[in-house]
Amino acid sequence: MNSAHSTRASTARFVTTHSVLSLDARHPLVAKSLVDAQEMHRTVMSGFRGWVQDGDLDARSQMGVLSTWSVDLKAAALVLVVQSRVPGDWSRIPRAAFTTAPDVITVDRTFKAGEVVGFRTVVNPTRSRPARPAAEKVRGTRSAHTTPEHVKRWFVRRLQGDGEPPTAEDGVVRIGATADADALGIRMLPTVSSGHRGKPVRIGRAEIRGSLTVTDPETLVGVLASGLGHARAYSCGLVLTR
Repeated sequence: MNSAHSTRASTARFVTTHSVLSLDARHPLVAKSLVDAQEMHRTVMSGFRGWVQDGDLDARSQMGVLSTWSVDLKAAALVLVVQSRVPGDWSRIPRAAFTTAPDVITVDRTFKAGEVVGFRTVVNPTRSRPARPAAEKVRGTRSAHTTPEHVKRWFVRRLQGDGEPPTAEDGVVRIGATADADALGIRMLPTVSSGHRGKPVRIGRAEIRGSLTVTDPETLVGVLASGLGHARAYSCGLVLTR
């Protein structure tokens, strides 16, 4: 183990706010959010007006806003979980859209090295394809993984064993924990999209569930606060632990 890593703290504290919104999927605002990724982003961000200047390009990251949602089509119910550094104000969502009042929870938890925690996350697992023809200073295109096995490999690359640094040699940012890859539950989710303002968005998604063994609490808390992977503005990347 290198000396820089050996000095890292064996515990780290995570403090945030969770808003749990139970919504009627038949309400026009909710139905529109379900079929348009940009509208879902707008619904989430409607709870945080006034905290930063209007039009600020990194408003979401400044406020630590991450979200995830699930829908029960039989019950016509949408559950939206929003994490933030500041409390959300959900009064701008019509009262008729709620099935129950919003539940705003303060999360204050300390993680310890060696602790085992259950987790769930919805991610946008991508790979970069090189530009064709290959050229210097030309970025490749990102495309989403489409099979559970590829998603598992994407996630396993981000696991961090004891003594490993937070960033791998190839630049992959790790998550401060390890896991039994064979015990991970992976489910491919429907792609979400938006054609808002002439900028088409298509986001491949996958749900990952399982247990993590904490190896680097500070790094794990950083991932919990900032999210994992791409498309964090579109309800991907929030890691929920229990």
